[in-house]
Amino acid sequence: MIVVLTGAVELSTGEETELRALTNSRDVPARVATRARIVLWCAEGRRKKEVASLAGVSRPTVDLWLDRYATDGIPGLLDQSHAAPREQVPARIRGRILALTQASPPGETGLSHWSSREMAAYIKRTEGVAVSHNYVAKLWREHGLPPHRQGTFKVGKDPEFADKVADIVGLYLQPPGSAVVLCVDEKTQVQALDRTQPVLPIAFGAAEKRTHDYVRHGTTNLFAALNVDTGEVFGECKPTRNGADFLAFLKQAVKPHHGKDIHVVLDNLSTHTTPQVRAWLEKNPRVRFHFTPKGSSWINQIENWFSIITRQAIRRGTFSSVKVLISRIRDYIQHWNTNPKPFAWTATADEILAKVRLVQTNIKKLVDNNAK
Repeated sequence: MIVVLTGAVELSTGEETELRALTNSRDVPARVATRARIVLWCAEGRRKKEVASLAGVSRPTVDLWLDRYATDGIPGLLDQSHAAPREQVPARIRGRILALTQASPPGETGLSHWSSREMAAYIKRTEGVAVSHNYVAKLWREHGLPPHRQGTFKVGKDPEFADKVADIVGLYLQPPGSAVVLCVDEKTQVQALDRTQPVLPIAFGAAEKRTHDYVRHGTTNLFAALNVDTGEVFGECKPTRNGADFLAFLKQAVKPHHGKDIHVVLDNLSTHTTPQVRAWLEKNPRVRFHFTPKGSSWINQIENWFSIITRQAIRRGTFSSVKVLISRIRDYIQHWNTNPKPFAWTATADEILAKVRLVQTNIKKLVDNNAK
């Protein structure tokens, strides 16, 4: 069936169905639906003056959309952008942005790192090409470059680094049968901070609020031992941290495991190797120390637990005294041990050493490039 449209435009049954679908679709703008109705009304034989009145438009507008439909079909009824096509950023400029991003900003800028706006301004000033900061940010996202973020690293310089890593990772991945592995360390100078005004609790539509200023009520030192197998933590708070304090804590930490071989992972603090500690180890041969590489305390799993208790119990806490702080720490340890979960160590010694070698190679390349 063919429907003849006034103005020598013909509608097939399929075209009429498509136009009616436009008028009934929720996803089509109202103005586009109106244009489709204009064509349908004219196809029904209505006069253009009547169609203009029904559509709320002028008579020339009716002619416009009839002509558009006669020429382009349904696409002619859709909105078309009148903006000029956007000029593409030259490949040379894209490469320049990426190269600058991976280097420190030039000294004359005084910048410590790039922002998208500073980069766009620098490209305009030095290359004479205008790019938006949105384009710069999009380019960074596409290439995984986050100049606004900063991490930390430290390459161990311990001559026994590889041997110590292999020793400790071996304890994590393949602990000796029936032996106990304890990760031990101290979190020193934990501050009992009290806010100068009461903390405002969280409410609907409002986050918890506290004053920026605080009062110090003193500090304590948290000694802790993590059982690698069970995830349980034994901890004590002491006012000082010296060889005697460490030895007293160590005796309490190993006491529940009497009769078993005990491997203790710890760092190279002088308090861990005092004459009293060495003498005690000689009398207790079933307790063996495994020292982390110098400057590599990250390999000690107790550091992960210290990070957790800091985030969950200490950093946002308000303590009116050291006694209150110690009580909070004890409560947290007891809460942790009600459902302890060991950390799942997955990295092998070979993987760690390979990553370290890669970082060392990159550092050497960077130093050599800067020397040129």
